[in-house]
Amino acid sequence: MEAFKQHTGKVVPYDMPNVDTDQIIPARFLKKIDRVGFGELLFNDVRYNADGSPKEDFVLNQEKYAGGSVLVSGPQFGIGSSREHAPWAIQQYGFKVVIAPSFGDIFRSNCFQNGLLPVQLSERDVQTLIARAQELSDYQVTVDLETQEVHDSVGFSAKFEVDSFRRDCLLRGLDDIGLTLEKISAIDAFEKAHA
Repeated sequence: MEAFKQHTGKVVPYDMPNVDTDQIIPARFLKKIDRVGFGELLFNDVRYNADGSPKEDFVLNQEKYAGGSVLVSGPQFGIGSSREHAPWAIQQYGFKVVIAPSFGDIFRSNCFQNGLLPVQLSERDVQTLIARAQELSDYQVTVDLETQEVHDSVGFSAKFEVDSFRRDCLLRGLDDIGLTLEKISAIDAFEKAHA
């Protein structure tokens, strides 16, 4: 897993509450057996028309937000089923951070497990970011995991909380396998002692 310390990127405002994992990545796409190709399917059913053409009014289809890497959305983002494919789709599209007032618990956990940073800010702060992204061209924020702060170049600044264990894992780029491999000598010693 890639380490995350700080990221500066364009904000993509998706001003919707209660975005569930089926909206993020529809269930019919979960049959894929490899872990690639989910970015193009992100928000598929609300992003595309029935004939596959892009919906012009959907935020990811607007040129203004092309190349965005910080997704900002409404409360209860990622509720619903426990599919790990949701953070995969978000990451593979190009997002490094998701900012919302609240998250589904399993979604949040899956984000941390896959190196995607979920940042919880107040509804007021989230609405400020959404409004600025809609009003300003190429609006960017910096998300700093070390200082646990989100800021922009026009006066916005907000602190966020992250569980210290999750923070450490992201800063060092460690998923469960990486954490286990850190203990490989102790594991080997245990195996030899109990052979």
